[in-house]
Amino acid sequence: MLEYALLAMIVFTGLLVLLYKRLWVRYEKLRLDLQEALFSKKSLSSKYGKMTEQFIPFLESYPYNEQDFRFIGSPIDGIQFEPDRVVLVEFKAAGSQLTKRQKEIKRQVEKGKVEFREFRLDEGK
Repeated sequence: MLEYALLAMIVFTGLLVLLYKRLWVRYEKLRLDLQEALFSKKSLSSKYGKMTEQFIPFLESYPYNEQDFRFIGSPIDGIQFEPDRVVLVEFKAAGSQLTKRQKEIKRQVEKGKVEFREFRLDEGK
């Protein structure tokens, strides 16, 4: 009788181990699928954002003349050339924040650390 009980316990334990392995494999596959889906969503969101940024100057709510905007993309979205000033422009949506680099650029502008340089290429030299 004891042998049957031990045999039953061994078989039951074996079945539990097999079930655990199958569930673990399934869990890992679902976890990897979720990671891939989240990465894909984030990537698509980023691509959508970059594409959208290029059209913002053409919106009716854009406060400047879109003809005088130049898109550069990074580290800021663009430069607006006004008759009385030059404006560095960064478009943000929803809760997005300035990057560390963008904050640094903003501080430099606020401190007046912006210059205009002219570089000439002389022919024949």
